[in-house]
Amino acid sequence: MQDILDLEAFPLDRPESPEYSALVTCCRADLARDGMFNLPGFVIPAAAELAVAEIAPVMKSASFTHKRSHNIYFLKSIDGLDPEHPALRLCETVNHTACADQISDSVVVKVYEYPPLLRFLETVMEKEHLYVMDDPLARANVMSYRCGEALNWHFDRSEFTTTLLLQAPVEGGEFQYRSDLRTEEDPNYDGVARLLTGGDPDIRTLVLTAGTLNMFRGKNTAHRVTPVGGERERMIAVFSYYERPGVVFSDEERIGFYGRAR
Repeated sequence: MQDILDLEAFPLDRPESPEYSALVTCCRADLARDGMFNLPGFVIPAAAELAVAEIAPVMKSASFTHKRSHNIYFLKSIDGLDPEHPALRLCETVNHTACADQISDSVVVKVYEYPPLLRFLETVMEKEHLYVMDDPLARANVMSYRCGEALNWHFDRSEFTTTLLLQAPVEGGEFQYRSDLRTEEDPNYDGVARLLTGGDPDIRTLVLTAGTLNMFRGKNTAHRVTPVGGERERMIAVFSYYERPGVVFSDEERIGFYGRAR
């Protein structure tokens, strides 16, 4: 993996080293403070460029275009909440997805399956085990956002999301988030409404560079990717890890996310 990852800066292959311990400590501190950590330059520039070259033909000719109007919850309704409440206002997301079965021998899948990466994520988040997904479509996806396209405000379904930015756009495509907008006990619908109407002063913006690995806790932190500008698309890999083995999506979920079940 030395021709793909910067293992000098991020010694995932040396878990007994003091450098590894220092990296874990730093990432844990970032996670506690910001709800995320970033490893800029995790994938070396040449490998990121190779990944883009591998995926670009698939993205151009065989990707699934996901375009939909949705609310921040990706739910049709919420019990006890007026359908006209501004927390349920609709926004639009447009992106293009290449599935794992379309990029099976790519740089992206090699990074996704790299055992020391799973062990590192387990250690940082103090999980007993993490496993790659068994789903042939969903396990590792690459999403692209072209000029004018965006991933709009939402909460994640899972506890955490791991992404790898392969290519940054010319402009736009910024990652914006509002930490701890809700809790398990308090849905804070009025706070969500303020966010969606532009009245929240605590939105933070993160500009990622190609090759950056990001681990983000987005279940209660609202986030989005702003509209992309220019001719170069924003291309990002999304890695799905779970605390139990053998996870697969249902056919209904696959059709919803990818337009096909097989």
